[in-house]
Amino acid sequence: MAEQQRRVLVVDDEPTIAESVAARLRAEGFEVETAADGPSAVAAASARRPDLVVLDVMLPGFDGLEVCRRIQAERPVPVLMLTARDEETDLLVGLAVGADDYLTKPFSIRELAARVHALLRRAGRAEQRDGHRIVLADLEIDVVERRVHRSGEEVHLTPTEFQLLVHLAGRPRAVLPRERLLAEVWGWGEAASTRTVDSHVKALRRKLGADLIRTVHGVGYALEVPR
Repeated sequence: MAEQQRRVLVVDDEPTIAESVAARLRAEGFEVETAADGPSAVAAASARRPDLVVLDVMLPGFDGLEVCRRIQAERPVPVLMLTARDEETDLLVGLAVGADDYLTKPFSIRELAARVHALLRRAGRAEQRDGHRIVLADLEIDVVERRVHRSGEEVHLTPTEFQLLVHLAGRPRAVLPRERLLAEVWGWGEAASTRTVDSHVKALRRKLGADLIRTVHGVGYALEVPR
């Protein structure tokens, strides 16, 4: 399916924002559905099976975090969350339930459109990846089945966490700068978004162990495995 035919679900209870985002994405060739509350968003995601969801955190019915949790439980789909808050706890909770990226209100419609394109390009690359298996000490990554085990225990990762782990595991012990990870994993080179990388790394550490990824302050991250 060509990118101009992709379907995007925009979820926001502020009509001005929802209409502005939808109009911009339609102008760029996307088919756009909108929803204004948690229950209708989940129903729309199930019925329309969008290729990407733009999702506000604060919604009536139930919030965007619960929406994200429910739609990711049904099928993996890239999610760009919109929030008026910029607290790290909010970011980590969003990442834990499957969000791929964040924009903090107020945001540029042009930037949002660029993020949507970048997330869809990354999702397309993931679908085209040749199947193989990565084994590094007690860490096993099955790229074909998209499953991860550490010390024999399976660990559930969100789609973005999985892509970041595979990227780091492709060059074990090598320090990969945050900006490079943004460009190669997220498809986005905006330096102001490096906090997204930091938050995903924290989520990986929480799930796989704090010893797995080393921070090189001021530079980036490296996957640590025994020699």
